[in-house]
Amino acid sequence: MFDFEYQLKNLPDKPGVYIMRNSLGEVIYVGKAKVLKNRVRQYFQNSKNKSEKVKVMVSHIAEFEYIVTDSEMEALILECNLIKKYKPKYNILLKDDKHYPFIKITTNEEFPRVFVSRTFVKDGNKYFGPYTDVAAVYETLELIKTVFPVRTCRKSFSGKEPFIRPCLNYHIKKCNAPCAGLQSKEDYRNTINEIINLLNGKNVNIINTLKIDMEYASMNLQFERAASLRDRIRAIEKISEKQKVFLGSGDDEDFINIYGDDKDTCVQVFFNREGKIIGREDFILENTINDRQEYIIEEFLKSFYGGTAKIPKNIYVPCIEEEELIEQWLTQKRGAKVNIKVPKKGEKKELLNMVEKNAKNTLEKFRMKLLQDKELHKVSMIELTDLLELEEIPHRIEAFDISNIQGFDSVGSMVVFEEGKPKNSDYRRFKIKTVIGPNDYDSMKEILTRRFEHGLKEVKEIQERNLNLISGKFCVFPDLILMDGGKGQVNIALEVLEELGINIPVAGMVKDDKHKTRGIIYNNREVGFGKKRNAMKLITRIQDEVHRFAITYHRTLRDKKTFKSILEEIPNVGLKRRKELLTKFSSIENIKKASLEELLETPSIDRKTAESIINFFIGDEK
Repeated sequence: MFDFEYQLKNLPDKPGVYIMRNSLGEVIYVGKAKVLKNRVRQYFQNSKNKSEKVKVMVSHIAEFEYIVTDSEMEALILECNLIKKYKPKYNILLKDDKHYPFIKITTNEEFPRVFVSRTFVKDGNKYFGPYTDVAAVYETLELIKTVFPVRTCRKSFSGKEPFIRPCLNYHIKKCNAPCAGLQSKEDYRNTINEIINLLNGKNVNIINTLKIDMEYASMNLQFERAASLRDRIRAIEKISEKQKVFLGSGDDEDFINIYGDDKDTCVQVFFNREGKIIGREDFILENTINDRQEYIIEEFLKSFYGGTAKIPKNIYVPCIEEEELIEQWLTQKRGAKVNIKVPKKGEKKELLNMVEKNAKNTLEKFRMKLLQDKELHKVSMIELTDLLELEEIPHRIEAFDISNIQGFDSVGSMVVFEEGKPKNSDYRRFKIKTVIGPNDYDSMKEILTRRFEHGLKEVKEIQERNLNLISGKFCVFPDLILMDGGKGQVNIALEVLEELGINIPVAGMVKDDKHKTRGIIYNNREVGFGKKRNAMKLITRIQDEVHRFAITYHRTLRDKKTFKSILEEIPNVGLKRRKELLTKFSSIENIKKASLEELLETPSIDRKTAESIINFFIGDEK
């Protein structure tokens, strides 16, 4: 049993990081402190100033630990790293921040490539982002490649090797074939520099230069070239059409402001480069009830700039408390002075007010969509309740499916929908352990038995330990179970539940010969949807989701086997290196796309091995 009184009494008078855990050992909050003793004790003192969110968090703390650091700066850096690692429930997190894409330019290569990257690594290459609008990033990248033909192949060459025959991209004018000696290194670098300037918002000079070239081509009756230049100008203007010019300094600046309601907060960031707003991003931070504005701003700064590629010279915010500390941290990350400013009047203040208005507008749209979705989900569940004549609305639905290919590598999956929405954190995957060969019924029986036996065990442990927190992996039972199949699958589920003494309604999701959801098997009869279209859409979505989740897991396991067998063929790649490549890249496709620098970031992979890997896959493509 954790002795709070003893631990609080013996906290050190030093800076550091504290880690709060719940009764299941899960990290629920990470914080930093100038003086650990003072900060941690505050959580356990009676105070009217605590927000409801903090009170709830404290009620869930079963134990805590701390790490002493030499300075507050070290504590800040460690805090950021631990938050990224654990993603604690009560910290302010950027939703799925690891998935926000960057545009990466491999300036470390002799002939750089331009592509979308999901990770930011300090590897000397140039990154732009992260961007929250994924579709816009890919659209921008396609336009850039239309205007500036650059290579997309992964070939590693310096221009000194024997020339090779140009690929298809050269013939369709997507690349100028530097590999074939048809474009010089200097000319290629100029193209890359123009792309960098464009992404930095310096498009005026590019357009003016292209217009001069277009007029010259037209005067010399080079109409095809003139038309090509005209199209390039239009594409650049399309990339830049959302940029807003305002009178300001030529420094790189970010303007950050927030707007919150009684539940959530929207953070809006405007990016100013050389006097021009070149883009904006917005982030919805959920469950920020009663969080102070200063706290939200500081937590956002740490989360956003902890993983971003571009830290500007000046950052404008509406308020801040630990200005000096965060400035030092950002300056250290940027390698040059960073200023955090709170404008009180003038042009900067006006722009900051405009950012707040945009944050308010974004949050209102988010809230409106949430209400619309909530109402739609409610109608769907009411229709489903009526359709199956259930006693209560199924607030939590669990669906199960089995996936295999010709009886091999059978896997089971469980997806969860609460209030008509997917609850991804409760999804579960099962490797089939006791069944050999293609037997979906026995496989389904195994995963259902494992799921509910685990649940019963967790419920018993929670009751015995008299815990208030119920957040185990399996202890929350569904109001309705859906099987991806007909009567046979439903009967298997009912048999398992009866053996375990559990009473939960079970229905089967039936598809027609076109593989579309047709109806539901319930109480040994098929029920059609009739006019209950919302219920049909909900069931269809659940059926598609459980199938997708099962197939994805099966493909992952299969790819791991393929992954290992293919890597065994590569010279200089032994067991240890195969494991490390698997850990870093996850798939063969990711290794095939990796640059020399990315491969060298893998532990134990030296230059000779990295070149061996690249040459292996290049040879495989021929």
